[in-house]
Amino acid sequence: MTTGSEPQLAPPGAGLPALELFIGRILFALRRRTGDRESFNAQFQKERVAIGHLVERFDPEAAARRVLIPRPRGLEDSSRNWSVWMTLDHLRIVNEQIGQVIAALAKGSAPARTASTAAVKPSPDADAAVAERYEKGCDELLATVAGVNDLKTEVCFAHPWFGPLDAAAWHAMAAGHMGLHRVQLERMVDVVEKSGR
Repeated sequence: MTTGSEPQLAPPGAGLPALELFIGRILFALRRRTGDRESFNAQFQKERVAIGHLVERFDPEAAARRVLIPRPRGLEDSSRNWSVWMTLDHLRIVNEQIGQVIAALAKGSAPARTASTAAVKPSPDADAAVAERYEKGCDELLATVAGVNDLKTEVCFAHPWFGPLDAAAWHAMAAGHMGLHRVQLERMVDVVEKSGR
């Protein structure tokens, strides 16, 4: 359902329902225990390719329009009325910041800032130019990971939902995060195709 008026959504940073967050923490801990650098890199690349195919289904004008979707599990309510370009802008921001966190942790220090879901929301004015910056951010994140010998760092940096994470966990987070927003884009395609727009 694409609408002309702004829907009433929870504010940025409101988080997830308590039970959903509890289950998400368990699933993320399990992913971290069963995955490794190679599997998370492979998942990241797989999601990147899938995202690229979904983006190609939108012409530039359609990609600029916000699409209100049913909320997938793991996505904040405030994030379910974005355009394709806004989604790529968010992924760019998050991938760049995760790369910075991994680089800092690998050097034995944590960023001075506090991680916040509200602080990584995209620009509502994001346009087609973001696609190239998003791809560059993906490349830079993978290059940062490749440059770190041991991602199991002693120093951690806290995620607002999952608590203190080492560089390996932030790497796992990046792959899963790409998958979440691939689902978001799939729902955008469904809504647009059903509405005939």
